[in-house]
Amino acid sequence: MSVLVLDVGSSTLRAAVVHPDGTLAAEVRRQIPRRTPGPGLVELDATSLAEGSLAVAGAALERVGRVEAVAVTTQRASTMLWERATGKPVGPVIGWQDLRTVGRCLALRPSGLRLSPNQSATKLAHLLEEHRSLDPEGLCFGTIDSWLAWVLTEGGVHVTDATNAGVTGLVLLDGSAWDQSVLSMLSIPPSVLPRIVDSSGVLGPATALRGAPPLAALVGDQQAALVGQGCIFPGEAKATFGTGAMLDCSTGLERPGFAVRGEAGTVPVVAWRVGGEVHWGIEAIMLAAGTCVDWLRDGLGLVSSAEETDALASSVRDSGGVSFVPALSGLGTPVWDFGARGTILGLSASTTRAELVRAVLEGIAQRGADLVEAAEADAGRPIERLRVDGGMCANATFVQLLADATRRPVELARLPEMTVLGAAYLAGLAIGTWSSLEEAVSTTRPRAVLEPVRRLDRGRWLEARARAEATVPAMTAIRF
Repeated sequence: MSVLVLDVGSSTLRAAVVHPDGTLAAEVRRQIPRRTPGPGLVELDATSLAEGSLAVAGAALERVGRVEAVAVTTQRASTMLWERATGKPVGPVIGWQDLRTVGRCLALRPSGLRLSPNQSATKLAHLLEEHRSLDPEGLCFGTIDSWLAWVLTEGGVHVTDATNAGVTGLVLLDGSAWDQSVLSMLSIPPSVLPRIVDSSGVLGPATALRGAPPLAALVGDQQAALVGQGCIFPGEAKATFGTGAMLDCSTGLERPGFAVRGEAGTVPVVAWRVGGEVHWGIEAIMLAAGTCVDWLRDGLGLVSSAEETDALASSVRDSGGVSFVPALSGLGTPVWDFGARGTILGLSASTTRAELVRAVLEGIAQRGADLVEAAEADAGRPIERLRVDGGMCANATFVQLLADATRRPVELARLPEMTVLGAAYLAGLAIGTWSSLEEAVSTTRPRAVLEPVRRLDRGRWLEARARAEATVPAMTAIRF
């Protein structure tokens, strides 16, 4: 009973068919065009997203024929409006990275409403104000999962799942429903909102696809990777290292005991919802990971490709005393300092290109240790091992440095990105392929396990991190 998964990331959309044994077939990819009309602005074209998604899904189905269900996993909090009667998008999709509503978020703080510009709440308010001439009764709001559910069912359902709703800034703390007080403060009419549904469950036929298989799962990308990595029990954690990095840790059926952010800088998230029951987690965030490798290639010209950093860094025993703090766009968990900036310490006339490249990989690994330590502190339980995926995990030197920095085994996922597997598990659960998530994830096995082999100087690196903080004091003063 195979499942077709649509996976919409920040730069790529793909379709893949997952078999019951967890193997993939017929993977098809397409780049997502983005617009950056100004500093801090990120927009996507909703029509292109819809057409591209249907194209890759159709191409995958051409190769394999029939599937029993469809699942959708997407980047979270990107925000859009469309006309209920026609399905025509109203304005652009405002990307989750977009910062156009920073001022509004800050202006709301005295009222007690604590929102981030990366959430959907103020983005939606902005779109409604831009299109105030339109009757809101005729409009639908959605994150990308909502939009694709609408497109796949040809307007049959207007829904979002609890994982995606939970990062909009518009739901009650328990994740059960939209928060009417927030809607009122932002002048958002409830009529535009989708229905919040389980992450696993049949929503309707995907009539836009050949054979009209049932749409059976919606889930945010990080939560999909958490499930795909088999991290379904409290204390189990995965980290995805791409452009940035996110560590997600399952915490169980009880909501974490903090409203917005824990003392160690993690945020509470709905890990998944099945049968109306919410399973919770916490998320720790690194703002720059693979971005730093891109900087070595594109900004400094030290390497010709990201792949070259692996061999170059492994050609030297250590970084030669060089420390790098990957804060090119600020620091996330645990300190949340948007005024921090990338820092290199310990350079000398004898520093080589290889040592500097190794220092960058080591700095990203040390930030990975930050995320692990923060998650342990806010979850109140140890993380015995770390499961990892994402593009940076193709770099063997980096993954070993991560094991060394965190001082625990690092398990490499057998697929570069585990979002597809997690979404497939949730869809398969809905149609009876598996009787439980425990049975579904029993097929998950790591490609390799790396044990720590040496001890990095954590103390010296933390001193470097402290010196990177508050480089731009005006930005450091901004807190969300």
